[in-house]
Amino acid sequence: MLYLVATPIGNLEDITQRAARVLAEVDVIACEDTRQTRKLLDHLGIRKPLVSYHEHNERARAAELAGRLREGANVALVSDAGTPLISDPGYRLVRRAIEEGIAVVPVPGPCAVVAALAASGLPTDQFHFCGYLPPKQGRRRRLLESLRHEQATLIFYETPHRILAALEDIEAVLGPRDVVVAREITKVHEEFLRGTAAELRRILAGRVAIKGEITLLVGKTVTVPG
Repeated sequence: MLYLVATPIGNLEDITQRAARVLAEVDVIACEDTRQTRKLLDHLGIRKPLVSYHEHNERARAAELAGRLREGANVALVSDAGTPLISDPGYRLVRRAIEEGIAVVPVPGPCAVVAALAASGLPTDQFHFCGYLPPKQGRRRRLLESLRHEQATLIFYETPHRILAALEDIEAVLGPRDVVVAREITKVHEEFLRGTAAELRRILAGRVAIKGEITLLVGKTVTVPG
């Protein structure tokens, strides 16, 4: 079987009992960064063979792991943090396993998208997760323009060094909507900033440095009566 195992996004206590059991029972664990996953396994007292599986070797590694699955091995796929395949590699391996009739078993757990949405205070009835915003302004603004009339909470991942530019473009393209910057979710310095894009940009621009993992949420378009 191919197990897709969600791992903590910060707080190691968020590992589920099932996830820990599966990681202890499989034959091999495929992970983005073996050093990062080794820290988690050491915390859990688990010793298992690790193989790297990331965007630069995904095609070759997917074929290799599919071969091991065909031979009867049980494989766990993890990302550095959170749920595999959510803005992380894994799609090729999952498709390969499905095509070859190998069972794909999700082991759910932490996910920054869902955690940020639940605590954001924005509508949760519909949401559109868009992954990372494009790094270049032109492409970023074109993407935002295509989402202008989306009647759902928009969710993006963003990096600390691009968050100010992203907020500037959100304000310019989407207008004064409710925006939430969720930073370092489940970690010691967890923070939720709420306001318009312009307000949050002013807050963050006033800091000496912006650090940490960021999930950026944008509320639905405001409909003016009449």
